[in-house]
Amino acid sequence: MTEPETPSTARMIDYWLGGSDHHPVDVAAARAFESAYGPCADIFRSLRAFSGRAVRHLAAEGIDRFLVFGAGIPTRGNVHEQAPGARVLYTDIDPLIVAAGAAIVAGMDGVGYVRGDATDLAAIDPAARAEVLDGAPAGLVFLGLAAFLDDATLARALDAMYDAVPPGSRLAFDFDATELEAYPQALAMMGPAFHMRAPERFARLLGRWTLTGDGIVPVARWRPDGDPERVPDAFWGGVAVK
Repeated sequence: MTEPETPSTARMIDYWLGGSDHHPVDVAAARAFESAYGPCADIFRSLRAFSGRAVRHLAAEGIDRFLVFGAGIPTRGNVHEQAPGARVLYTDIDPLIVAAGAAIVAGMDGVGYVRGDATDLAAIDPAARAEVLDGAPAGLVFLGLAAFLDDATLARALDAMYDAVPPGSRLAFDFDATELEAYPQALAMMGPAFHMRAPERFARLLGRWTLTGDGIVPVARWRPDGDPERVPDAFWGGVAVK
């Protein structure tokens, strides 16, 4: 297989999570970012732990079908491992990541991976989409994407998700807070299309979605299993209900 020439955020996260589905170009990019910001592995492990807690919470409330946006590499505690027996559809916009992800979940009962854009639900394979969205309430997992969408696009995407799911469905979400502003060199690496948000700003973009009583909090402090991880409050998140 030809080595990729450009780094992928999904593969960089896989590196930080201790996975094996990344390449030297991804490691180099991850280390360059850390040189301007600091170690990232604990932050992304905390974010993955939040994803696991949110998915387990949804499963405990009876959700057994999940649509995952911007799924990246589906290893290291991803949705199908946190909700055993649930039907899970992973999606990503990057065809190379989709190919890698599809190979990982191939043969797993009830787990699939297709190309999909969180801002264009209608373009996701209709048959695959129907298996997780039609009928009973579904769980939407929207993690790691908000920073790459401007306010208008994000609001439209979240509104379309609301329309696409039955009542009782849940949305697990996160977003990049303004913590990165203290690291201008690292922030410059993210480029001009990178969007950080204060919690109250993100809350307005949820539109018709109703936050649970947990509200929007740093992800390490969302229903922690014990003492919250001691990591920077780089990511905030929560769960909302239709």
